Amino acid sequence: MFTLVIIGRPNVGKSTLFNRLARKQMAIIDDTPGVTRDWRETEGWLLDKKIRLIDTAGLEEAFDDSMRGKMRRQTELALQEADAVLFMVDGRSGITPMDKHFANWLRRQDIPTVLAVNKCEHENAAAAGLAEAYALGLGEPLPMSAAHGYGLDDLYHMLSPYFEEEEEIEDAAASFGPSLTEEEIDALEGNDDFDLSAIEPQVDTDTIPLRVAFVGRPNVGKSTLLNALLQEERVMTSPEAGTTRDAIAVKWTYKDRLFRLVDTAGMRRKARIDDRLEKMAVQDSLRAIRLAEVCVLVLDGNNPMEKQDLGIAEHIIDEGRALVLAINKWDAVEDKAAAMKRIEDRIEASLGQLREIPVITISALKGKNLEPMLDLILQTHAVWNRRVPTSRMNRWLRGMEEQNPAPMANGRPNRLRYITQIKARPPTFALWVSRPGDFPDTYKRYLINGLRRDFDIPGVPVRVMIRTSKNPYVD
Repeated sequence: MFTLVIIGRPNVGKSTLFNRLARKQMAIIDDTPGVTRDWRETEGWLLDKKIRLIDTAGLEEAFDDSMRGKMRRQTELALQEADAVLFMVDGRSGITPMDKHFANWLRRQDIPTVLAVNKCEHENAAAAGLAEAYALGLGEPLPMSAAHGYGLDDLYHMLSPYFEEEEEIEDAAASFGPSLTEEEIDALEGNDDFDLSAIEPQVDTDTIPLRVAFVGRPNVGKSTLLNALLQEERVMTSPEAGTTRDAIAVKWTYKDRLFRLVDTAGMRRKARIDDRLEKMAVQDSLRAIRLAEVCVLVLDGNNPMEKQDLGIAEHIIDEGRALVLAINKWDAVEDKAAAMKRIEDRIEASLGQLREIPVITISALKGKNLEPMLDLILQTHAVWNRRVPTSRMNRWLRGMEEQNPAPMANGRPNRLRYITQIKARPPTFALWVSRPGDFPDTYKRYLINGLRRDFDIPGVPVRVMIRTSKNPYVD
């Protein structure tokens, strides 16, 4: 697939164009320079051409280990993926010395480059910047407006000589009916009401990646963990908290299983968040949780299961996602037995609604115990997808009722009539009772615990919906 890398100095509108071509809000946009730090990719559309888009951090003249230097190196890594480069400058502010510096650098690269002068929605305001852009030596500048979609047709024609001729391959599987593709899933990501369980019957593990989100407090090692799995510096890491802002998704394969790993921004308590960019980053992390299948809650082994960790875990459970606890920096923990006892006690006291949460100790920095963590993710995902035959469940329901009948309702029995699993991801059951309004939560928890125990559904959310049959004589 044709790959277009968008580069330029900070705050020229790269992420705005990225979101427009992706046709959904993916990158965080703000007037503050330097919002984007890691490069991120997605599939998008330039008119009728499907392309691979890469959004990069703002180009900076920094060559040390500072934050600006790391951002520049991330951009250089992204350029290795490029079939063509879109170099953006700001038409309103004109050509700066930094633009000239990086234009000289781009001319030495063996990559087709298109020079785009952004923010040209008003010709008079950007006329000076458009005229100055000829001096950069990158050919005729393209006036455009990423915010308004102006100039995209001209961009298509300037890039069309570099598009590869795609062979039309007949899909032999088409005769078996349409299948849900990853592009269709991505198209649904912009819909806040979208639930992955809606596509459950069409899931194909060969083409649909298992979506795993690494979440947690700031500076617990989420980005280091992603880099350790990929064995490359795919995302920036720093001792400074809050390095990651955008949720960065990367495709990866483990044991012939396709994954989509998502590194998210650290989440602090709302009361401590007063920065606008941090609020936007946290919202992006919450969206990543909602779209994930398995959430790996990364904990700091030296300070595990803080109040914020518990809050994140509860949010994951409420969203119905599978949860795995990964205790990072375990090699630096001195009293491992005491630390594990504290974690178990906090889970028992605060997350009692989810029994047997899978827990694993790792060291992302040293690459220890990462394969067992991935195996645990696959096992948990399988449990999250588990289905139980209706006949077995109703025989089980009779036994549970005989062992412990539901409390009486106004002196009359509240009979359990029928139960069936209405969906997986997470396992969700519908229970028909004679008087749903008088059905206590304590008895529902009794049934949920029995479902976990007798049908081997540990460590994932289990939901029971209480229903009643319609009375045909009510009218």
